[in-house]
Amino acid sequence: MGGVLVFWIGALIVGICVGALFAFKGMSDPTLWRTCTILSLACCYLMWAITYLAQLHPIIIPKRDNLRIEF
Repeated sequence: MGGVLVFWIGALIVGICVGALFAFKGMSDPTLWRTCTILSLACCYLMWAITYLAQLHPIIIPKRDNLRIEF
């Protein structure tokens, strides 16, 4: 399970968002419900994807050369 999982989950989230466009037609304020659903799914996906990819390729020890020349 590598970085491909991020794209599969992203495609799933996009599918759910497209479904949300049609799911809230009978409610009192469908625009508000659609906006809240799509924004919350997008934010949760971005947080998960960033966390997952950061754990997949962690920065253990930064490699640093001597930046200053000692006199």
